[in-house]
Amino acid sequence: MTPLEASRQVVDLVRGHPDDAQHLHGCSPELIARAERETGLTFPPSYRLLIEEFGSWDVPPTEFLGVWRNERAGDVLRGSSAETLGARNLGLPPELMVVLLDDVWTYAVLDTSRPDRDGEYPVLAWNPGVPAGGLMEKIADSYGEFALTECRQKLGTPT
Repeated sequence: MTPLEASRQVVDLVRGHPDDAQHLHGCSPELIARAERETGLTFPPSYRLLIEEFGSWDVPPTEFLGVWRNERAGDVLRGSSAETLGARNLGLPPELMVVLLDDVWTYAVLDTSRPDRDGEYPVLAWNPGVPAGGLMEKIADSYGEFALTECRQKLGTPT
């Protein structure tokens, strides 16, 4: 299965479980481009598809960081771009993009310095509390794969 196919399955799972999963409205290409400019990073296709579809979404207890804004925050972008910029103050290397906050991994990040032939990046666990740049461990080959695995686990659906 390709990362884009995995992301399409995430869309079907989230939409198919309205009592167990929530999502915002989609994110415009303009906001996505702005988030990429602000972070200096390019979103991979599987992540972009989900952000365009949902903006941000969750399958409790997991909150998937997308890109969104609300009236209270004004013009400030929330989600992945805000968390990425904030984590840089903790030592997040500039090529990493925060896509999920987790109490097990601390941060799930995309390593944008290692694109594959389809423009997808590996997903790593990054823990800033470890000296010398944080602890990094690979947890998935692509965002689509990562999101699908997480959603299936949280929803208890078969693989």
